[in-house]
Amino acid sequence: MNTSLKLLAGAAGIGLLAFGAGTAQADPSGTPAGNTRPLIGVGSDTTQGVMNALSNAVTVNGVKVISSWDATGSATIATTTGAGCQSVARPNGSGAGRTTLLTELNTTNCVNFSRSSSLNLAQAAPGLTYVPFAIDAVTYAIAPNSSLPRSMTLADLHGIYTCDPNYVGNPPYDVHPLLPQAGSGTRSFWETTVGITEADVVANKYPCVKDTSAGKPIEEHDGRVLNPTSIVPFSIAQFIAQGSGTLADLRGTAVLGSINGTPSLLLNTGSAATREVYNVIPTSKVATSPFSDVFVGATSGICKQSTLIKSYGFGIDPNCGSTASATTG
Repeated sequence: MNTSLKLLAGAAGIGLLAFGAGTAQADPSGTPAGNTRPLIGVGSDTTQGVMNALSNAVTVNGVKVISSWDATGSATIATTTGAGCQSVARPNGSGAGRTTLLTELNTTNCVNFSRSSSLNLAQAAPGLTYVPFAIDAVTYAIAPNSSLPRSMTLADLHGIYTCDPNYVGNPPYDVHPLLPQAGSGTRSFWETTVGITEADVVANKYPCVKDTSAGKPIEEHDGRVLNPTSIVPFSIAQFIAQGSGTLADLRGTAVLGSINGTPSLLLNTGSAATREVYNVIPTSKVATSPFSDVFVGATSGICKQSTLIKSYGFGIDPNCGSTASATTG
């Protein structure tokens, strides 16, 4: 590892600003029943907590309309009361959520929106609109007894995730870079951030990069997979919400590092790895209620819930409710 990294290895630890705690929940509950609400969403683990909370806070004519299903849990979910929607395979992650959304829009319509922590404007049929509602940032997490520096540059992270021998395999900096499970929006975003591609990862171009731990896929934002030589991407919003008790605390002993000198003390919209997070809806429904009431425009039901959004560690997005990002059909 280069000299600058060795000098940075003794840098001070990263702190955390905890927002007020909310109440975490799992699959849809309460009245009306989740399988009778008109907006049925799946996908991102990163945003499932805040969307679960928004499903209880946002109403149309006083009635809850959002049914947000977790990324993990039972293998299948019954999203509506319809016979064809009793055993929908539960998608885990933004990419998997998008795939399920497109499948369902073309078949039984058991799902009609998805959560996404990454933007994917690849051609889709039917067309999809990615509606942003908050700002997140991603940084790296390491164990507290790691010899890795707690401040690195994007160039350093590129070196680690491309298995550069100047970074990987040279004790005491024997680095084992990790990625979340396939289909994760955080995985896709992090690959772009550190300058690698999913195709190269799948082709094992970077053999030091792993996405399993103890033989199981690594779930995003779970610091319990870390050991003294590993490194994994972590949502700062998730880290804040887990630390405040708003979400289940899966951080383990993980500490956050900073990138390009921007501290990870709190969600910093000037971070080197800042991203919008989205709800993905059919483009044909942009002007149709309840999609338009809940998702679209700065005065939509979700965009008016800024205090709740911040309580889950996210920053306020000035583009909340925009419909500018749409795929071609």
